[in-house]
Parts: sequence; structure tokens; C-alpha cells
Amino acid sequence: MFKFLKEVVGGSGTGLKDLPYNIGDPYHSAWGSWIHHRGTSKDDGSAVSIFALSGNNAQDGHLAAGRNGVKRLRTVRHPNILSFLHSTEVETHDGSTSKVTIYIVTEPVMPLSDKIKELGLKATQRDEYFALGLHQITKAVSFLNNDCKLVHGNVCLASVVVTPTLDWKLHAFDVLSEFDGSNGSASGPMLPFEWLVGTQYKPMEMVKSDWVAIRKSPPWAIDSWGLGCLIYELFSGSKLGKTEELRNTVGIPKSLLPDYQRLLSSMPSRRLNTSKLLENGEYFQNKLVDTIHFMDILNLKDSVEKDTFFRKLPNVAEQLPREIVLKKLLPLLASSLEFGSAVAPALTALLKMGSWLSTEDFKVKVLPTIVKLFASNDRAIRVSLLQHVDQFGESMSGQIVDEQVYPHVATGFADTSAFLRELTLKSMLVLAPKLSQRTLSGSLLKHLSKLQVDEEPAIRTNTTILLGNIATYLNEGTRKRVLINAFTVRALRDTFPPARGAGIVALCATSTTYDDTEIATRILPNVVVLTIDQDSEVRSKAFQAVEQFLQILKQNYEKTNAGETGATGGASAIPETAGLIGWAMSSLTLKGKPLDQASLASSSSAPSLAAAASNAPSTATEAPSVRASHHTRSNSDFTDQPAPPSPTSTDGWGDTENGISEGHDSDKDGWDLDPIDEPKPSPALSNIQAAQKRPVSQPSRPAATSSRPKISTAKAAAKSEDDDLWGSLAAPQPATTSRPLNLKKSVQSEDEDPWAAIAAPQPTTRAKPLSSGRGRGAKPAAPKLGAQRINRTSSGM
Repeated sequence: MFKFLKEVVGGSGTGLKDLPYNIGDPYHSAWGSWIHHRGTSKDDGSAVSIFALSGNNAQDGHLAAGRNGVKRLRTVRHPNILSFLHSTEVETHDGSTSKVTIYIVTEPVMPLSDKIKELGLKATQRDEYFALGLHQITKAVSFLNNDCKLVHGNVCLASVVVTPTLDWKLHAFDVLSEFDGSNGSASGPMLPFEWLVGTQYKPMEMVKSDWVAIRKSPPWAIDSWGLGCLIYELFSGSKLGKTEELRNTVGIPKSLLPDYQRLLSSMPSRRLNTSKLLENGEYFQNKLVDTIHFMDILNLKDSVEKDTFFRKLPNVAEQLPREIVLKKLLPLLASSLEFGSAVAPALTALLKMGSWLSTEDFKVKVLPTIVKLFASNDRAIRVSLLQHVDQFGESMSGQIVDEQVYPHVATGFADTSAFLRELTLKSMLVLAPKLSQRTLSGSLLKHLSKLQVDEEPAIRTNTTILLGNIATYLNEGTRKRVLINAFTVRALRDTFPPARGAGIVALCATSTTYDDTEIATRILPNVVVLTIDQDSEVRSKAFQAVEQFLQILKQNYEKTNAGETGATGGASAIPETAGLIGWAMSSLTLKGKPLDQASLASSSSAPSLAAAASNAPSTATEAPSVRASHHTRSNSDFTDQPAPPSPTSTDGWGDTENGISEGHDSDKDGWDLDPIDEPKPSPALSNIQAAQKRPVSQPSRPAATSSRPKISTAKAAAKSEDDDLWGSLAAPQPATTSRPLNLKKSVQSEDEDPWAAIAAPQPTTRAKPLSSGRGRGAKPAAPKLGAQRINRTSSGM
């Protein structure tokens, strides 16, 4: 028998030098003759507990009991029983004496008495935590007695340890033995190592060694007495000195007192079964116990119960002991979210609890779970993550955002739900600064270029605001290529007034990135048009922008005359720019109002984004249909205008600017606008759109047969001015000199104008040919009798 026990103990290790753990400092207290050490794993440095028991020779009774405890701890598994990891037995020789030591390695725990002092809980919070711990130990004892027919024999304060998550675990199995009550002929001790138990913890039948009476008693009789001793030590705050002290019930809660007295009944047969103690609803039902119990059986709850529970959890958590919430409830909540058993409202509770942690603890305990949740297909989880991204976004590293978070977030840009697209857009205000230049230019700008022509006016407006805020994170080449196109060609021509206002604000906020030529030839001509805008707020912003850019030009001119070189930015505009950027950020970071960010005008006259979103369909249908001009450029037109640099990026603006379609011409992604479906302009916006549209030039006719009069000098000058303004953005010269206008074609080919998607829409009716003698189209005259001279033109052939 001794050899068998020695093989069991030494089966998982051959010696101390082979122990894959480092032994650390001991705790001040432990059960029996054991010494409880802190320890760490040599493999990964994880924390463990190491219990050591030493004896002078292998026949020492303490060592025999210790081997029994190792065997029992290895074979008995329960959530509330200490988890076994490793064990070994080492024999050392010092001269003529030898020393044998048993080592048990378990999960990291600390003595219950030390943990109670460390927590320092008072009043109600202390009682709630004691109720939770007693509930766990009672389940462990009931498992041993009723399910395994085992007797622990020494349940007390010293036999309970606490895990880092504040769970109570039962250990000290040295005395544990089978209950042989069915063996009536047996007369020897049922517990071979009962001499290790202190007299004050023994019931009267054990003190008298009346094993016959013990065998006739229920299996729980001895451990029910021990559970009563544990209750006394908990609420008295001191160890039990003698059995008579158990009669002092001053500190025992009134709801627990009747059960406490039944546990300590002098008649073993009348002692309360430990399983019945769990049914004491009056004592064990409190907020802490109910919350932990609900989390333990979360998989058994339906969706309605889960939703109700998690919506109340943030408020309930504030009333629970903070230490218990962070060390016990928070890990349970993170695990349930990670494995899909919790619903979306649980994320709100997780983030609220996480806000009570330090920055480093938040990164370790909460952030990994959040990063994994971004891969979830649950739309409610995704919405909740995006709504609260400002609470954890700063804690994520750039690598995590770029490689693990952004690829999942980017799917929301093309989502069918406008609400989710809006949340995805707003999340970029937090995530974009952490993205690499490759992701910014190659992916994010593509998505933003599509959102700037989104059907929702609020999304178009917020896209412009976002571009203004992330402009500083783009490299210089990307800023030069994207910003002016996005703000002038699209934002300033938007039919939604707040979107036009956003374009003006964004231009002012990024004024330091433009040189004098860009300001004079591309920005001011487009902003000046808006000084006669129908919306008063847009006009006001336009006047302010004109003054700001003119001041920049004036200062640069004065510096040039004074001989100062190298200054190309708007130095005087920096204070105003900073204010505009701050305004835009505060507009985007409002929580709980998903479409409440587009009101670039003041709240007194401009509608909020929430209203804008609700009115977006009607607003879109009122967009004027501005006639698209098809310019036929000559070689001299391109020589007058400097050739734009060829961009290497594939963002949406660069593709359009250079006529690159990347094989997606047939993909309706927000770039292709169907001119047939565009409604006619409302009378109120006709003047504004007429000022914003590009001049119309008819397709040229063959010189040999055309009788069309020459274009007037004023019209040619307007065309020349437009070419100077947009030449860097236009597509190459068409392959033929004339092309029939086909309005029903929804997919633009490679040789068509690639800016048609964001320029003014094409006319809704076919252009009529010009008459030979007038400058405007006229109805054909009624046929007359007699001989008539017919002027045949190319259009009539």
C-alpha cells in the first residue's frame, strides 16, 4: 500500500530539480503542517500555488496523510474544489538524517483568512460576499457527502482558499475517506487520519471515537458540524478556540441562524443536510449571489431573460463590492461575450466595469475580448462596438487596429443599413489616426469616396467632416490629390445645405495644406459661388471662407515682396482652423444620436442630422438635375493647363481623376449616377445649380456640312476659364470628334469622362439640334407649299 501511494504521489515528477515550477515566498497560514508557497511556472511564468509537507522519514504519519490528500485531490474534480496541477516527492539527505518532502502544485490561491483581511469589506458588502463563498463551499461539501459518499472530516476556515477571481475552493483532503456506513461489522476508525483534526472542530461522537454511532449517522453528519464551525469563524472574525464558543451566535445573521443551529445539532441524525442548506433562499438570495448564479447558468437562459439581465447589470454592478466586480464578475462577463452566450447589451456593462480598471489592466482583461468581438457576425454586437469605440479606441495599438480591427469594421461602409454606415463612419474619427498610410490611402479613402455620394445626406455631410479631421494623417501627395476634389467638386455642389457648409468648413480647416495657386484657381472660384447660396448659413460660411483665403493670399504676397521665402501656409488662419477642427470633432463624437452630426449650420436655422437622416430620401429627390457638359478639348486646351501628377494611390478620388476604373465600371457603388432617374430641379434651387454647373458646349459638327454659327466670344471665354479650373481633373480627350449622346447607358466606358459620376448630372431629355439661323433650338416650321430652299446639315442627314 505504501509503495502504491508513493507511486501515485511521485507519478507526475521525479524530483525537485525536475519540478517545472519556481517556489516563491510562503503565506503566513496554511492547513495543518503544510506550508503554502507562491509559485510560478518555468514555461510561461503563470502563477501557481505550491504546498509543501515535510517529514523526518518515509514512515511519518503526516506524510502518509499527505499522500492520501494528494491522491484524493488528483481524483476528485469539482468547480469548488481546488484544482490539482502537479505533485512530486523529494528525499534529501543531510549527513545521517534524511528528509522527505511532498510538493503539490495547484491553481494560484491564497488562504481565506488573508483574503478577508485584504478585501476589508464591511457591513452589507461583507455579508453578501460571505454568502457567495458559503454557497460555493456548501456545494463542494454536498458533492462529497451526497454524490461521492466521502467524508472530508475537517471543514473549517483553514481548509478554504480563494482564487484570483475570488472564488472559494475547498482543499486539505488529508483526512478525507469513504463513508462505510453499510459495513455494520466494522469497529475500527472510519477516518484513519482523524487525529490530525483539532479537538475544537470535532463533533461529540468523534471526540468519543464512537465509530459505531458515526457509521449509523448520515454521511453528512461530520461535515455539517464542520460547516457550522466555518460559519462561526467567518462571522466572529477569529479562529475557533474551543467547542463551547460555538454557542455564541451574536455575529450570525438572523436569516442564517436557524440553519446554523441545525448544523450543530448534538444528535448526528438531526443535523441539517448540506444540500438543504443551499435551499435557504432568505440568506443566499442577494444581489451578488443572484448575479453570479445567473452568469454561471447563462447558457440555460432565453434571449429575453438575458437582455433584461444585461440591461440592468451596469446599475447593479455599482452597488456590488468593487473588488468582487472586477475580479469575479468582469472575467465571467468577458468570457460569456467571447464565446457568444451573452447578448449585445452585455458590452455596455463590460465597458463600464472596464472603466474602473487601470489602463494596463484594461488592456489585459478587457481589450482582448473586444478585439475578438469585432469579428462577430452579430449585427447588434457590431453596432454596440461602434457606438462605444471612443471608450476603448485609445487603448488599442496601431498594429491591432490596422490588422485585426479595421478589416472587420470596413465591412460596415457598404452595409445596407444607413445607421450602421453612419456608425462606421463616425468610428473612423477614433481609428483612423492608428491606421497605416497604406490602409488610409488604399482602403479608407476608397470607402469615403463612395460615402460622399451616399443617398443619405447626413452620411455625405459627416464624410466631409471626417475628411477634414483626418487630413493631417494623410501624406502630402494624398492630401494634394484628394482634399480639393472632395471638398469642391463634391461637397460644395451637394444639394444638402449642411453638406455644402461642411465643405466650406473643411476647406478652412485644412487651409494650411494649399498653396497660392490652388487657393486662387480652384478654391476661391468655387467658394465665391456660394456667397449667393439660398441657405443663409452657407452664405455666411462662404463669406468667412473667402475672407480667410484672401487674407492668406495677401499675407503670402506681402511676404514675397518683403523677401521672405518658404511660407506657403495660412499662418494667420491657424487659430480659426483649430477652432473649426474642434467643432467638427465634437459634432462627430456625440453618442446616442446616430444621425445627429450633420448640422454644420447653427441649431437655430440648420436641421440636425437626425432630422436630416429622416428627411434624406425626400431631400435627395429634390436634387436639381444640372446638365452635364461634354467638352471636346483641343490640343491647345491641354497645353494651357499644367498636367496633373499621376497618382500611385488607388483611392476613389485618384481613380476618378485619372480615368481608372479597375474593372468595376458595372458596379453600382455610389460613383455611377443614373442621369435618367435624376428628377428635375426645383425652382428654388435652379439659380444656385445654374451657377454651379459647368458651361454647356454642344458636340462639334463636321466642318464640311455644318451650317452652325461659331460660338460667341463670351462663351468661348467661359469655356476657357472652366478648362483652366478643372483641367487637372478632366479625362483625356475623346477618341472621336463627335459622339451621340446616349442617356440610357448606365455603365461608363473607359474613354468617357470619368468625372461624370461626380459632376453635374446629364440632362433628362435628348439635346435638340440647333437651327441654322438661330442660336437656340426651335420647333420645326410647318411645311409650306411650293418650292423651298432646303439647307441640309450633318444633323439632318
